[in-house]
Amino acid sequence: MNSHPIRCPWPRDDPQYCAYHDEEWGVPEYDSRALWEKLVLDGFQAGLAWITILRKRDNFRHAFDGFDPEKVARYGDADRARLMADAGIIRSNAKIDMAINGARLFLDMRERGEDFSEFCWGFMPQGRPLQNRFTPETGIPAQTPLAVEVSKALKAKGFKFVGPVIVYAWMEAVGMVNDHLTTCFRHAECEAMGRER
Repeated sequence: MNSHPIRCPWPRDDPQYCAYHDEEWGVPEYDSRALWEKLVLDGFQAGLAWITILRKRDNFRHAFDGFDPEKVARYGDADRARLMADAGIIRSNAKIDMAINGARLFLDMRERGEDFSEFCWGFMPQGRPLQNRFTPETGIPAQTPLAVEVSKALKAKGFKFVGPVIVYAWMEAVGMVNDHLTTCFRHAECEAMGRER
């Protein structure tokens, strides 16, 4: 890779954003806990730029006990108060409740024998990432019919902050869809990862 790779335009020249783009965004994620963590963080992003969440991600992980669903599901009023007082995260009662209730739903699914990863990837053909071919000219949609379908299914299970725009951003981030532009050096790399499963 040369010193100035051609990448998607959204990381701009921010080193942290570029590292996230180059190493994480679009990489297929199959771990249930990691998928849930990212869904929670995308929920916290609602109304904000992703870089805001990315810069606070370590704080979120510390505040939410590493996004361990079993720990977060047991949070009560004292934990809610602690989180609302934590300037290192986004302080929103609705979003904090979303995370806590989401942990309980995650565990309820598991107790019923429903794996969160299998549920999420079950929407994808053969459980593999969709390989989109967007260019700088075509642009990338904010949502798709598939994102609407996944959003409805998550809402039906009781998850919050899972509208189709948030869900599509999450699907892009966890590699369910490869939305690196075809001109980006990561498109081919993520496409190859998608074939490995």
